[in-house]
Amino acid sequence: MKRSETDGARSSRVKEQMARTSHVAKANKKPKFSTRQHNRCKICGRPRAYLRKFGLCRLCFRGLALRGEIPGVSKSSW
Repeated sequence: MKRSETDGARSSRVKEQMARTSHVAKANKKPKFSTRQHNRCKICGRPRAYLRKFGLCRLCFRGLALRGEIPGVSKSSW
């Protein structure tokens, strides 16, 4: 293997690592304006149809409730 090939592979790994660290730093950065914050589901990260009381989206909430994993929640029928 030539030296130039190993240098290219090493530099690409370094670039990937730098991109990953910058992406993580950007995700952890607090938004400039508080109104831009959006509640997200703890399980899947879905930003819409969020139930504040449980911290879950409607899809995850329904799945957990049907399996009986949320105490005090049962399917209603009338």
